[in-house]
Amino acid sequence: QVQLVESGGGLVQPGGSLRLSCAASGSIASRNTMGWYRQAPGKQRELVATITSGGYTVYADSVKGRFTISRDNPKNTVYLQMNSLKYEDTAVYYCHVRVTIVWSASDYWGQGTQVTVSS
Repeated sequence: QVQLVESGGGLVQPGGSLRLSCAASGSIASRNTMGWYRQAPGKQRELVATITSGGYTVYADSVKGRFTISRDNPKNTVYLQMNSLKYEDTAVYYCHVRVTIVWSASDYWGQGTQVTVSS
């Protein structure tokens, strides 16, 4: 089974930076989309950013220009560089991988890492 392990969360002040990492292991196809979602207390889980195997990226409007997603394909690792952090960025951040083969898709989730922005 596919496993995702996140790291890099923590407590930062507004305007600070963090870099999240997620390493995937198991049966990961070479063609896939990796990304980050987050869930704040009392809110639904929402997309933060995704990146395909080919490097195509998608960002939520709320983080565009502040966050940068990247990946290291040989290591099956995805990163999220978070700059200019705001209070509203506080959430549990979940790593996600989607593998699509023909007409089927499989989704995998990490356990999450807490990001807290506080003064």
